[in-house]
Amino acid sequence: MGKVVVYTDGGASGNPGPGGYGALLMSGEHRKEMSGAFRRTTNNRMELLAVIVALEALKKPGFEVDIYSDSKYVVDAVEKRWVFSWEKKNYKDKKNPDLWKRFLVVFRLHRVKFHWVKGHAGNPNNELVDRLAVQAYQTGHLEVDEAYEALNGA
Repeated sequence: MGKVVVYTDGGASGNPGPGGYGALLMSGEHRKEMSGAFRRTTNNRMELLAVIVALEALKKPGFEVDIYSDSKYVVDAVEKRWVFSWEKKNYKDKKNPDLWKRFLVVFRLHRVKFHWVKGHAGNPNNELVDRLAVQAYQTGHLEVDEAYEALNGA
């Protein structure tokens, strides 16, 4: 299978508040931009959802994927292997178990490596996905983050 480079970002206006995610997938000459938004969510949920949506967009298993994110929450959870301990403990006392479970399903279909990038530091692709995330919740249709709202009230 091929190699895919992914940039992701997520954010929320208020934490919680309206939020969005952006993702850019690149493979050879192919580029795909993705974004979405929710009426009430958190920054960390959007950071993680951006990664999930990007991985779910890959049509076949077995890709080598380099993910660039400015989220220490996401990058450290995977690269320092915390999420695998959380999984063994059924996410006891951890936030966003619904998204971490969904993440691990698609993560295991590919060979994924995370790279942390400093946000708002002039990296063109990081700046692009930041704009996609912000535009999504400022101008787009706001979906309901049902799992978040069920646990935290609307």
